Amino acid sequence: MTSRTTLIIGANSSIGAAIAAHHQQLPTEDIILISRKITHQLATAKNVKTIMVKNYQANSIDLAIEQLKHINSKAIGHVYICNGILHNDALRPEKRLEDFNQEAFNQVMTANALTPILWLQKLTPILTGEKPCKVVLFSARVGSISDNQLGGWYSYRASKAALNMMIKTASIELARRAKNIKLIAFHPGTTDTALSKPFQHNVAKDKLFSSEFVATKLSEIVENVAIDQTVSYLDWQGKTIDW
Repeated sequence: MTSRTTLIIGANSSIGAAIAAHHQQLPTEDIILISRKITHQLATAKNVKTIMVKNYQANSIDLAIEQLKHINSKAIGHVYICNGILHNDALRPEKRLEDFNQEAFNQVMTANALTPILWLQKLTPILTGEKPCKVVLFSARVGSISDNQLGGWYSYRASKAALNMMIKTASIELARRAKNIKLIAFHPGTTDTALSKPFQHNVAKDKLFSSEFVATKLSEIVENVAIDQTVSYLDWQGKTIDW
């Protein structure tokens, strides 16, 4: 019999699908996938439910939360918020100041910072309670201001730094009003996905990870991390990253 629910948002991403596959093997869990589209076969598995959203704007998130309340009756123990963008057909990470573009910046900031914090805002009333709940938001090492030695990537760096600040700020509030919730800002490393494909040429083979590897390492981190009323900013090895 299942005893808890794992919620994966942005579940059609490569890492989101790998996380779902990992948790689907655990007999004590229900899994709920939220995405604009879900193409992997796990969507039809016995212990998996799906919620489709039109987009990741506030109204769509509200509708998804209402559906979540309706289809889930168990405590949510794990939440993975996998939303994010690095590039698409219209934008690329900036190499120089001259490459900076306001429209691209707004798009990256919305996907990487605004959308995850909206999910956290809307989920907090559901997650607050006696049962422990660990919430993972996908950050990146390049969001660390103190670690920035290379420059470039203005929009992506700024969006992840903004996300980090909001996660850290939220953790201070939740330490007072939702002591059962643990927030984790997670850096998965360079993962072999479409997100990183154009930037893999300078990555050593032993530093380019499969989505399945990242999902396994992340699961180990989540299982072992303490609920200590503070936020953790961790890499794929479970090592702390300086803010």
